[in-house]
Amino acid sequence: MILVTGGAGYIGSKLVPALLESAMPVRVVDTLWFGNSLPTHPQLEIIRGDLFDFDVAWLEDVDAIIHLAGLSNDVSSEFAPELSINANVGATARLAEAASEKASRRRLPIKLIFASTCSVYGRPTNGTSTVCDLLSEEYAATPTGIYARSKLAAELDLLRLAASNPHFCPVILRMGTVFGLSPRMRFDLVVNAFALDAWRKRVLTLEGAEEIWRPLLHIDDAVGAYIGLLSRQLAQIRQRIFNLLGSNHRIGDLATELASAFGQYSGVFIEVRRNELANNGGRSYCADGQRITEAFGIRPRREIIPAAISIWKALARGDFGSQPQANSRYFNVQCLEQTLRNNSTFNKAVPKP
Repeated sequence: MILVTGGAGYIGSKLVPALLESAMPVRVVDTLWFGNSLPTHPQLEIIRGDLFDFDVAWLEDVDAIIHLAGLSNDVSSEFAPELSINANVGATARLAEAASEKASRRRLPIKLIFASTCSVYGRPTNGTSTVCDLLSEEYAATPTGIYARSKLAAELDLLRLAASNPHFCPVILRMGTVFGLSPRMRFDLVVNAFALDAWRKRVLTLEGAEEIWRPLLHIDDAVGAYIGLLSRQLAQIRQRIFNLLGSNHRIGDLATELASAFGQYSGVFIEVRRNELANNGGRSYCADGQRITEAFGIRPRREIIPAAISIWKALARGDFGSQPQANSRYFNVQCLEQTLRNNSTFNKAVPKP
């Protein structure tokens, strides 16, 4: 049995069907704040639950965990910093401690694949960078935002726990910014956001510095990596950290390339416009993804432009409604704000208007 936390989310809603296609029984634990797009399947169990209230019964018959749950992205974490720390650090620790105890008690290993982020490498940009140093897993992480700091803290907790229990087997995936279509779509990720912006307004807006660099990763490559690591021997992955990305891109150049691609596809001129008043974090980083390729042959290859055109086509078909920009389900922080303001368990951690 594979336990997938956050399995109804952006990545999870693509990962879980892929696991089921591989004949793996899956248990999903998810708050379902963003709805449930998962299929009905005889080998799928869906539990509406929150890791804040962890139930050890969720680990029954579980051999491996893919831990996707948590507050994802800088904007959400800045909106509710206390909740971000609780969700990304505290809840991860509770899950890991329960898994470690169960593994020790039954003297059988439990894998835990943790969804971390390349943003732990984030460094202030000088605003003029046309090149970017590739940062390997050996580079000293220097997270500056709440989201990145919370992910790094969770990483360290997992590694410390594993050091005292040989049956607990965490592996950490530091992912680039994910893009591509998903049943639980997000339009607050850079490529996806560019596609929505260009389709809706025929203007592709750069929010802040165009010199920012980011590592990017197709969602299907992320799914493939998670499934690939499940089959690896424990000694190959235990307590290891891997960057996972397809390629690094300067955001200004990416905007220009996508505007051109959208224009060629649609026959409509797409303007690139810069919103200099916006703040996109001021951090710039590129990651080196060679370690996971050399170790396991996992090499993300899917390209950005075909994925972006697929998003344009889905928007044109009306797959996300006539006004997706107004639907909070597609934007983490808007949905988070709407959900938590009405939730007595969390509303003390959410800023008031």
